[in-house]
Amino acid sequence: MSSSSSPPSPPSSLPSGHQAATTAATAAAEAVPVIGARLAAGGRLLVVDEVRSQDELRTKGFGEREGRDYVLKPYEALYLMHAGRLAIAGRGQMTFDSLFDLLARHDRNLMTKFLVYRDLRSRGYVAKEGFGFGDDFRVYERGEYESKPARYVVFGVSEGANVTAKGFAGAIEQIEKMGKEAVVAVIERRGEVIYYKASKMRFAQNRHDIRIAFGGGGSGDNGKNDSGSSGSGE
Repeated sequence: MSSSSSPPSPPSSLPSGHQAATTAATAAAEAVPVIGARLAAGGRLLVVDEVRSQDELRTKGFGEREGRDYVLKPYEALYLMHAGRLAIAGRGQMTFDSLFDLLARHDRNLMTKFLVYRDLRSRGYVAKEGFGFGDDFRVYERGEYESKPARYVVFGVSEGANVTAKGFAGAIEQIEKMGKEAVVAVIERRGEVIYYKASKMRFAQNRHDIRIAFGGGGSGDNGKNDSGSSGSGE
């Protein structure tokens, strides 16, 4: 992917996934003070009641108002907890692991979302809830949050996961109609994330539905599928 516009792929020398991402995530969250939140809706939501904290979060691109409440998405709460910037009311010294276990009961794909969200945040991008194409985020170019619409839609896919080509191509087509760029974030087994820019092409004589297995390694050779979508890693 072009480093001038798209989320860059990780350097080939990046240390073992979790340690490097932990350092980067902590640095990215330094400007956010410790936020107090409470669990709601049976552990599905985290609500921030203090107005000053709401303002701090809003300016940094965390959370959204839902009705009367200011709510953090589970992956946002995990990111802040991972960076030491979140305290859960009435739960004593709740750890990242215990919070993850609680939230994951309601979302089996939470780890995928968290790893992609953490990586994007550590690179300086604001990522918000996607458009319902799967484990996707709408991602703003650096410095453009609240001033311009999101430029990218980023999908999180674990290495080796099977994705139906027809559905994937349909999602890409819808994203391109929105005027946004589709990006696939492949999570390697070590927890590192590599980005592949996706686009849609048409091949007149090959219409069979196939399944695509996304592989890591940064080679960018995802192949082209007969539903018309292609992936390129840069």
